Amino acid sequence: MAAASTATAPAADTPRFGALLRNRVLGKLLLLAVVAAVLVPIVNAKWASGSWPHALTVDLTGPLGKTSDWIIDNRDSHPLFLYFFGHISNAVVVSVRGAYLVLLAAGWAGVTAAAGLIAWRVAGLKLAAAAVAALLVCGSFGMWVPTMQTLALMIVAVLASVVLGMLLGLAAGLSDRTYRALRPVLDTMQVFPAYAYLLPVVLVFGIGVPAAVLATVVYAAPPMARLTALGLRGADGGVMEAVASLGATARQRLLTARLPLARKQLLLGLNQTIMMALSMAVIASVIGAGGLGDRVYQALASVDVGAALAAGIPIVLLAVILDRTTAAAGARLGAAEPDGRRLHGPYGWGVAAVLTVVAALVARLADRIDWPETWTVNIADPVNNAVDWMTDHLYSGVPYIGGTADWAGHFTTWVLDPLRDGLQWLPWWSVLLIVAALAWLIGTWRTALTAVLAMAAIGVLGVWKPSLDTLSQVLAAVAVTLVVGFAVGIAAARSGRVERLLRPVLDVFQTMPQFVYLIPVVALFGVGRAPAVAAAVVYALPAVIRITTQGLRQVDAAAMESARSMGATSGQQLRQVQLPLARPALLLAVNQGVVLVLAVVIIGGLVGGGALGYEVVFGLAQGDLATGLVGGAAIVCLGLMLDRVTQPTERRAKKGA
Repeated sequence: MAAASTATAPAADTPRFGALLRNRVLGKLLLLAVVAAVLVPIVNAKWASGSWPHALTVDLTGPLGKTSDWIIDNRDSHPLFLYFFGHISNAVVVSVRGAYLVLLAAGWAGVTAAAGLIAWRVAGLKLAAAAVAALLVCGSFGMWVPTMQTLALMIVAVLASVVLGMLLGLAAGLSDRTYRALRPVLDTMQVFPAYAYLLPVVLVFGIGVPAAVLATVVYAAPPMARLTALGLRGADGGVMEAVASLGATARQRLLTARLPLARKQLLLGLNQTIMMALSMAVIASVIGAGGLGDRVYQALASVDVGAALAAGIPIVLLAVILDRTTAAAGARLGAAEPDGRRLHGPYGWGVAAVLTVVAALVARLADRIDWPETWTVNIADPVNNAVDWMTDHLYSGVPYIGGTADWAGHFTTWVLDPLRDGLQWLPWWSVLLIVAALAWLIGTWRTALTAVLAMAAIGVLGVWKPSLDTLSQVLAAVAVTLVVGFAVGIAAARSGRVERLLRPVLDVFQTMPQFVYLIPVVALFGVGRAPAVAAAVVYALPAVIRITTQGLRQVDAAAMESARSMGATSGQQLRQVQLPLARPALLLAVNQGVVLVLAVVIIGGLVGGGALGYEVVFGLAQGDLATGLVGGAAIVCLGLMLDRVTQPTERRAKKGA
C-alpha cells in the first residue's frame, strides 16, 4: 500500500504543476523572469551604472534652443507671424474686448438678470436663485470687475474650444482612420501639464490676453473633441439604417440623425470644456490673463490667504453655476418643462431677453451700472486673522502632538525621503522590469510595452532622477488620498446624511483653483515637498470620494439582500459583497487619484516641491523652451505609465471572464 501511494504521488503532483503553469499571473511572471535573466546580464555588462546611462540620453537643448531663438528673432518680421499668428492674436483681442464691453454695458443688474433668467429657462427657479446669489456674492467681495474680465475671457475661450473640439470630433466620429490618428494626440494634450502649455504660447504670442486664451483653448478643447466623437460613433445603428434607407445623403444623415442623437454627449462636452477652461483661469494669469486668476496669483506671491479666497470663491461659484446649468440642460433634453417655468419655447427666451434689457436700462437710468462700493464686504482681513492664529498656534509647539511644521518634517523624513532615495537607488533596468510586471499583470503585453516605453522615454530625455523624485511624491500622495478617500467614500455610501453633508464641500474643493490650495498649506506646513503633497491630496480627494461612493451605491441590490438574508453583518456585507462588486469603480478611483495628484504635484514646484515641477516652472520663468518642454514631456510619460499600471484593459476583463 505504501509503495502504491508512493508511486502515484508524482502523477498527482503533475496536474497541480500544470495548473500552476496555466495560471495567468504566474505564467506572465515566469516569462518576464526568463526575459530578465537573458537581458539583465547583457545590459548590466554594457551599462553598469545604477542610474540611467548617459549614453542612452538625447540632448534636446540645442535644437529647442535654436527654435526658441528663431521664434524670438522673427516674431516681429516673419510673414508667418505677421499674416497668420498676428491675425489670430488680433481676433482674440477684439473678441475678448468686445465681450468685456458688452458685460460692462449691461452692468451688474443686467448680467445678474441674464444669469438668473438663463438658469431659470434651462433648469428652473432653484438654480436661477442660486445663479443670482452667486453673482451677488462676487460683487459683495469687491470682485465684480475681475469677475467680468474672467467671464469675457472664458466666453471667447469656451466658444473657440467648442468650435475646435466639435470640428476635431466630427472628423474623428466620421472616420476610423482620423479617430485612430487623433486619439494619441488628445491623450497627450490632456496629460500634458497645463503650466507647460504656457511657454510655447508665450514665445509665439508674447505675454497678454491672446496667449492666455489660446493656452486655454488647447487645454479645454480635447474633452469636447472626445465626447463629440463618442456621441457620433455611438449613434443608434437602427436609426442610421432607417435614415439611409430613405435615401438621405451623408450630410442629411449627419444633420438629421447623428448630431441629434449625440446631443447629450455634446452638452456633456460643453460642460467639461467649461470646467477645464475655468481651471486654467488662474494658471493663465501667469501670462497676462488678468481677472480673478491674476488676483489669486498676486495673493499667492504675497502669501495673502484672505485675498486669495476673496478671488478664488467667485471662480468656484462661476464653476458650480455653469456646471449645474449645463448638466441640467443635458439631463432634461427631450423632457417636459420643469416646474416653475410657464413660458415655453422661443417665446420664453424672448421674454427673458426683454427682462434682461429692462434690468440693464433701469440700472443705467438710476446711475447704478457699476457695483456700489457700499455693498462690498471685506473678508480678507478676518480670513488672514484666522490664518495667523492657526499659524501661531498650530505651526509648531503644540503639546504632545507637535505642530503642522513638525508633521511636515516627519512626513518628509520618514516617507518622502526614503521613498525617493529607494527609487533612485534602484538600477534603472529594475525600474523598467517593475513597471513591466505591474502593467502586464493588470493588462496585456501591449499595456506593458507602452508603460515601459513611456518610462524609458523619461531616461532618454535625461530627467531620470527628477522624474523618480516626482514619482515618489505622487506615490506618497496617492497612498494618503486612497486611504482617506476610500474611508470617507464608504461612509458616504452607507449614510445618505453623510453624503448630503459632503456634497457642497466636495463641490467647493473640486472647483477651487489649484493655486489656491498652495497658500493655506504653505501657511501651515512651510515650503517644501510636504506642502506640495498636501495640496495634491486635498485636490484629488473629492474625485476619489465621489467615484467610491457611486460605485458602492450601484452594487446590485439583490446581492446585498441575499447577503443580509444569510445573516451577514454590516462589515461582512461591505468586505465580501460591496467591495468585490465595486472593484471596477474602485480601480477607476485609483486611476483618477493618480492623474489628479500628478497635476498638483507639478504645480507644487512653485512652493518647493522641486523635481519635474521645478523644471517646468523654471523653464517658463527663464523663457527656456528646452527645460520647460522636456519637463512637460517627462510628466506626460510619467502620467502615461501610471495610467497603464492602474487601469485594467477591457481585453483582460473579457479573458478573465
